Amino acid sequence: MHPLEQLRVEALHEIGSASDEQALEAARIKFLGKSGSISAWGEQMRSLAKNEKPIVGKLLNEVRNAVTAALEARAANFRSQKESEALARIDVSLPGTPYDIGALHPLTQMWERSIEIFRRMGFSLADGPDIEDEWHCFDALNTPPEHPARTEQDTFYLPDGRLLRTHTSTVQIRTMESVPPPIRVISPGAAYRNEEIDATHAAQFHQIEGLYVDENVSVADLKGALEFFMRELFGAGTDVQFRPHFFPFTEPSLEVYVKSKAIKGGEQWIEVAGSGVVHPAVFEQVNKARGDEAYDPEKWSGYAFGLGMDRLAMILFDIPDLRLFAQNDLRFLRQFA
Repeated sequence: MHPLEQLRVEALHEIGSASDEQALEAARIKFLGKSGSISAWGEQMRSLAKNEKPIVGKLLNEVRNAVTAALEARAANFRSQKESEALARIDVSLPGTPYDIGALHPLTQMWERSIEIFRRMGFSLADGPDIEDEWHCFDALNTPPEHPARTEQDTFYLPDGRLLRTHTSTVQIRTMESVPPPIRVISPGAAYRNEEIDATHAAQFHQIEGLYVDENVSVADLKGALEFFMRELFGAGTDVQFRPHFFPFTEPSLEVYVKSKAIKGGEQWIEVAGSGVVHPAVFEQVNKARGDEAYDPEKWSGYAFGLGMDRLAMILFDIPDLRLFAQNDLRFLRQFA
């Protein structure tokens, strides 16, 4: 018998008698490892006579393949055995392990519904940083230095003089800086104010800012867009009310109210947005930043609005207190799964 045949018999016997996976691995190293008996024959091939090389080479491949197949088969047997032992320990009479199914947070659901409506109205998405400078947050929006919103009592300032944006209106300025008119964008995101926290106010809240700039844009366009949005969101019979107000960056300015039963005390009007026609001073500030007259207030007009996502979610889901959104109470969140 050729020595390779003897190695095959020896290897198959040792593999077949391996008691566990460790013994099987030891057999693999012994015969097929870098210094293994069968591997060593590969090194010996170069010293064989020319007429012996084809015969021994063929036999070496057969032995190597046979040993490899035996190793794989034995390893599969060990795996099957372990799986059978694991299954044998399972008590099928026990109840299954419960698991929770995740769901989108109600505010996230509010974002998605709102963005989908505005996309159908032709708005595209824009984004900007939460940490802003005073120019984008106030000066560019016609809010002078003496305005109370610029005090440390109303706004969160960082040591370097920057601040957490108090509205997502900063994104409309950044959009106009980079894109010439006409534009129609919305910018969802968080805003921050030093508010006294109660059922309808929080230090961090969420907005969707909207901006539409084109020729001959009027209050009628603004009211039509917001009424369409509210009735798409809450239903065709939704009552929407516009009340005159003052914002430095719009003129005329309007607050938007929706009638709801969500707040304790019965049905009442809830403010959900500020809006108005973009003030010409805002266009002039943007032109200075751009270094051109792209937003000539004599040619272009526009409207802007800031929707409070938290309050809209309160109305949509009949939630009496917006603080529930941030408490991570599973008893509350499971209602929206």
